[in-house]
Amino acid sequence: MARKIENRVQKHRSVTIIGEGLTEQYYFTHIRTLFGYHYTIKPYYFSVTSLVEMDKKIAEAIKDGGYAIAVFDADVASRNEAEKKKQESIRKKYSNKKNVLLCDSLTSIEYWFLLHYENTNRFFKDSAATEKELAKHIPDYEKKSVFLKNIKWVSDLCSEGKLELAKTRAKDFGHDGESYSEIYKAFEFFETMQCR
Repeated sequence: MARKIENRVQKHRSVTIIGEGLTEQYYFTHIRTLFGYHYTIKPYYFSVTSLVEMDKKIAEAIKDGGYAIAVFDADVASRNEAEKKKQESIRKKYSNKKNVLLCDSLTSIEYWFLLHYENTNRFFKDSAATEKELAKHIPDYEKKSVFLKNIKWVSDLCSEGKLELAKTRAKDFGHDGESYSEIYKAFEFFETMQCR
């Protein structure tokens, strides 16, 4: 007697990266290309996304069982009470959602980039101060399309074990110190969920 074979259809869950700004969107576009990860990046047309818009995009990404990874800077919330309340609201709303990952950096994503070169969690007054420190390692760095659209700067960040160093440093520091980045969690997610 022939054995009946059960066909199992594994539901594909989409992964959406929701970037706050131009830098985040270019960075994750290049990461996707370099590592062959499968995810969507929103907004599709690069622009600055407010926390309110980010909240809407998270809800949209997870409504059909998908995953949302929100990448944003925490520096404005540290200086602005209204932005701090919005950020706290988003954290509270999604803290128990297994399909939402909040990956913020203080002061900014440039601190994450800096971790590829320096073992530091010292205080940076603002994102401009972080960018100034980063320029010691990436002299041409600027938050403009003319620079960001070139994949080489991200390829350089990931070369010679620097990405692994950044992930280890960010994880080891956690929130101990004046600066932090949780972007390493996105990479852990990509590997755990086998996003290739």
